[in-house]
Amino acid sequence: MTRVLGLDPGERRIGVALSDPTGTIASPHSVIDRRAVDPAIAVREMCEEYGVGLIVVGLPTGLSGNEGPSAKAARAFGARVSAAAGLPVEYQDERFTTVTAEAALLEGGVRRDKRREVRDKVAAAVILQTYLDRKDLNGDGTGSSEPN
Repeated sequence: MTRVLGLDPGERRIGVALSDPTGTIASPHSVIDRRAVDPAIAVREMCEEYGVGLIVVGLPTGLSGNEGPSAKAARAFGARVSAAAGLPVEYQDERFTTVTAEAALLEGGVRRDKRREVRDKVAAAVILQTYLDRKDLNGDGTGSSEPN
């Protein structure tokens, strides 16, 4: 298994997480500011630097599981980074990941101003770890059972 890159795309920022070389443990990595750089190029460069073999993009769905405009935007973003990096993209339901990330940061005693800085990359790590855990549970190497 190679490293897996996890992305939590937002309108202004994209949280980035990276797995260990075995594809088992996700860690927060960085935040891409859409206003400062082309996200597709930044993702491609990270994939090359870290030997990434797969990209996982958070897919925002409603509580019912239905996809709306945000999910459509996430799929378009996934297609763009896939083309730029030349790598496959899978999608992982991201419901409640920002809430989970915020709760973990609060529990860890992270100050409010610092939480804003790290929330997006922690949310990306939650998305990626969920994907990695589901892949292990499925035992089929395909990861999430969500459609691509």
